[in-house]
This record gives sequence, structure tokens and C-alpha cells, in this order.
Amino acid sequence: MAPLPSKTIFPIIFLLFTIFSLSKAELDAHYYDQTCPQLEKIISETVLNASMHDPKVPARILRMFFHDCFIRGCDASILLDSTATNQAEKDGPPNISVRSFYVIDDAKAKLELACPRTVSCADIIAISARDVVAMSGGPYWNVLKGRKDGRVSKASDTINLPAPTFNVSQLIQSFAKRGLGVKDMVALSGGHTLGFSHCSSFEARLHNFSSLHDIDPSMNTEFALDLRKKCPRPNNNGDAGQFLDSTASVFDNDYYKQLLAGKGVFNSDQSLVGDYRTRWIVEAFARDQSSFFKEFATSMLKLGNVRGSENGEVRLNCRIVN
Repeated sequence: MAPLPSKTIFPIIFLLFTIFSLSKAELDAHYYDQTCPQLEKIISETVLNASMHDPKVPARILRMFFHDCFIRGCDASILLDSTATNQAEKDGPPNISVRSFYVIDDAKAKLELACPRTVSCADIIAISARDVVAMSGGPYWNVLKGRKDGRVSKASDTINLPAPTFNVSQLIQSFAKRGLGVKDMVALSGGHTLGFSHCSSFEARLHNFSSLHDIDPSMNTEFALDLRKKCPRPNNNGDAGQFLDSTASVFDNDYYKQLLAGKGVFNSDQSLVGDYRTRWIVEAFARDQSSFFKEFATSMLKLGNVRGSENGEVRLNCRIVN
């Protein structure tokens, strides 16, 4: 058989590449328009109701989305319960304090009544994360949908989450593995405008920091001394900690203003000011909240595009595989 001319080969290769690319279906804002048109209303009402009863819900849902997408892509693996033979992601050390999984369970139960076997748990998390940001005063964006739920969840994988002790180089590397750039990383760090941290995540900055400094010198001194009162050694109060910015229930740009004042709670937060690659972005977001909101929404869409496994499913119960 005569070899194919080069003019023929290129279109065939391009066609194969196109088919392979489309084999993982593209996410779509209108994915459920025909199959579950009431989806967003059901989820937003559920999330709003839960947030009114417990003001910690918005920060926990936003963190849930980050921690889900960063492990195996946005596949709701964070929702799976541990079994006798497997310790799941939600029981990994960084996820012990995520909580509020019941909000997703509640939305899923209502959706199973309205449109059975249709909406993935992964999409519920993504929509809920958008809703908690918007209802806290932050930006609104159209969530792309069509994710499938993963079947694998391992607590040991949580070691891949960015730690509060990271420096900028480590943060850049961690986000780059998920296809996210430096600006995405600084914008998504702004999610800390909602939330609270227990002392264990930052107390190393307050006591015996180094051979030269008892307290991390990048911290505002008055702020550090205040935190030391909240987090003494030994600390017998497991609930002790600090809100991550001064308007912790409002989604705004105060987080960046706090960083410029030396009042970042985590080392990973404060390090954004001390590095030339990120300081200019912190300054821009502190100056212009609308710029932060725009970049945050863009970066959330990019994070939401980090895909899970190809052989996913639509779970009937978000805590167990079908």
C-alpha cells in the first residue's frame, strides 16, 4: 500500500487530536437547562438557609471547593466517607476542619427529588462555592457544569494541598501543577477574606520563630502580640484562633489591605507581600476591589476546570460511590 501523502496525514492527525480532546466533554453553563432547570434555585436556597443558621458555612464551602479541586480535580472526592479499608480525603489532616458537608447532602437530597440521577455532587460544590461568595458580597459568575463524581478518595493525597507554611515559590509551583498562574494564585488566596484559622496553623510564627527572632519579623508587632494572647503556649483551648481578615463574614479586598499592614495570619499569606513576583498584585487588589473581584471570578472558573477522572459517575449519595 502506497504511503499517504503528507497533506493527507496532517488532517487525520488533527482529527484524531480533536476527537481525543472532545472525549472529555467540555463543561457548559447550560448543561442542566433541559434536564434540571431549577438546579441553581434549589442550591442557592439551601446554601443561604444553612448560612443563616451557621455563619461559618460560607468559608467552609469555599474551602471545600478549593480542597476538592486541588487533589484529583473537581470530582467531589472530598465528600466520600472513609470505609473500613480506606481513609478518605475528608479525614486527611488539612480537611478535618472543613465540615459543613451536610449542606451539600441537603442540596443533593432535594435535587434527587426534583431531577433524579442527574446532577453531580461535584457540580453542587462548584455552584455552592459561587453562591457563598456572591451572598457574602463578592462577585457572581456563571458556573460551568457537567463534572462527574470520582470513585477514589485517599487521605494520603491531602499532602498535595498547599500548606499555610508555604513560601511564594512553593505556592507558585503548587498552583502551576493545576494550570494556574501567579495572578490566579494571588486572587484565589483572597478567598481567605472569608474564614477563621485555629492556632495550630500559624502558632509557629508566634513562638521561637528562629534563632534570631521569637516572632516572625514580617508580622505587625502589635498584631503578633495580640495573636500570642489568643494562642498561648501551652494552649488548652482547641477552638482558639483568628479570623483571616478584619471583615471575616464579608467577601471584600480587606485581606490584601491586611497583608500590606503586616497582618497576614498564615506565612503563605504574608509571603505574598515579601516577594516581587506577587507584591504588585497584592497592591493592585488592595487598591481596586473591582479588579480583585474580576480576577477572582476568572480564577475560580479556571480552578473549576481542573478535571477529575474520565470514568466518573453521578453519585446518588454524595458520601458513597454508586
